[in-house]
Amino acid sequence: MTNKRDRELARAKYERQQERRSQRQTRDRLTKLAISAGVILVVVIGIAVSKNVSKDSAATPNASTPSATNASTTSLPICQEVGPNRPDTLKITKVSPKAQAGSALTLKTNCGKIDIALDKRAPMTATVMSYLASRGFFNQTQCHRLTTAGIYVLQCGDPTATGSGGPDFSFADENLPETTSATVVYKRGTVAMANSGPNTNGSQFFLVYKDSPLPPKYTVWGEITSGLDILDQVAGAGVAGGGADGSPNQRVVITKASVTP
Repeated sequence: MTNKRDRELARAKYERQQERRSQRQTRDRLTKLAISAGVILVVVIGIAVSKNVSKDSAATPNASTPSATNASTTSLPICQEVGPNRPDTLKITKVSPKAQAGSALTLKTNCGKIDIALDKRAPMTATVMSYLASRGFFNQTQCHRLTTAGIYVLQCGDPTATGSGGPDFSFADENLPETTSATVVYKRGTVAMANSGPNTNGSQFFLVYKDSPLPPKYTVWGEITSGLDILDQVAGAGVAGGGADGSPNQRVVITKASVTP
């Protein structure tokens, strides 16, 4: 009886050992399967992310494209390097009596093209600016002033890039904003003449890239129809020296101005 009992106990112990071994092997197989599945899952997710990154990168507009602004003025325009300003040797003392105003003025700049529709309510100014453009007066001239606080303009049209240059003549104001207030808002996209007092218009003008309160003393002669995104990006690059009024950090040069009849 004792031997039989011992054999039964030994058999039961063996069966328990086999069961535990089988369970351990099953757990090991499941663990390996889980690890393998995890590796596969990581690989699949990695490929999906890579595809998404590639797709998003392709869809992101290049910073050199003017349309890629959306008021995100922290991105800088990619502007071409151009030569020095033209010498201030083109002397124009008067406007030809045969001169006519165009319907539009295009400023080709090293940062892109800016199109301006001329305002018929300023016929003399439109005629003068069209004539100066046709004579090449604006070609290879630098926009010398940018303001980024209080008023928001880029000022151009001075061949000396100092703020004091212009043709050898001046002409009267016209199409001034009608108001009795001390200031009026010059709307985004407005193009107006800069001056040093009443009836001192010459060739300098400013492009408004954001609504700006100003005295109603500046002749409005055009409206920007394309290219405001360029101004936004130039403004985003800021003023040289970190101030709010001065030469733009990003050099902007009118390489050619042309008139549409």
